[in-house]
Amino acid sequence: MAYLEFGKIDEKTEQRLKEIIENKSFKSYWRKKRAFDLIVSTIILIIAAIPMLIVALAIFIDDPHGNPFYKQIRIGRHGDEFYMYKFRTMYVDADKRKEELMEQNEMDGPVFKIKDDPRITRLGKILRKLSVDELPQLFNVFRGDMSLVGPRPPPPNEVAQYTDYDKLRLIVTPGITCDWQIADNRNDIPFDIWVDMDLNYIENRTAIGDLKIIFKTPFAMLSATGR
Repeated sequence: MAYLEFGKIDEKTEQRLKEIIENKSFKSYWRKKRAFDLIVSTIILIIAAIPMLIVALAIFIDDPHGNPFYKQIRIGRHGDEFYMYKFRTMYVDADKRKEELMEQNEMDGPVFKIKDDPRITRLGKILRKLSVDELPQLFNVFRGDMSLVGPRPPPPNEVAQYTDYDKLRLIVTPGITCDWQIADNRNDIPFDIWVDMDLNYIENRTAIGDLKIIFKTPFAMLSATGR
C-alpha cells in the first residue's frame, strides 16, 4: 500500500511541501546523519546489551505468556512499511482489546492513548514512564529503518486517517526521539501541533539540532512522563 500517495493537495499542503523541498539541500546532512546513527547505535547496543537482557528477563518473569520483545508494522520514510521493535509492555491480547477501549481515547486526531490503559502490565507501566521500552528501536536505527532523531513512526491504521498535510511528516526517516518526544506533557499536545512540530524539524533540521534533541532526551526519560 502506498501510504505517501497524495490526491489533489490543498494550498496549505502544497505551500508547506514547497518550503520543505526548496529550503536547502540535505544530501551532506543525510550522509553524516546515517554515519552518526550507525556508529552511535552500535556503541549503545554493545553497552546496553546486558541491561537489555535483564529487562527482557524481567518482562518474562512479570508476564511469561509472550515474547519480551514486540514487533509492530510502522510506516517509515516515503510511506514504506517496516517492523519496529520494542520491549513488550502490554498483555499478549492487547491488540484485540484496543477496539473496545477506543471510546476512552484521550488523544485527538488518529493517535490512540489512554492514561490508565488496562492492557499494560505492571512492569510495562514503569518501562513506559521511563521510555525504556523504546531501547530495542536501536536495532531499527542500525538497520536503517529509523534514525536516532526524526518524527515518530505511526502504525498503518493511524496513517489511514491522515490528511495530505499530515502525510508530509512521512517524507523523512522516522526517529526514536524528536521535538515532541522531549516536550513537556507531550501526551497533552494536540495532534495538529505535533504534526507542525515534526514539519518544523524536517524543514530546519541540522546536525547541531539533532545533537540538542539527543542531549535533552535522557532528561525527558528521567522526567517519567511517558505513557
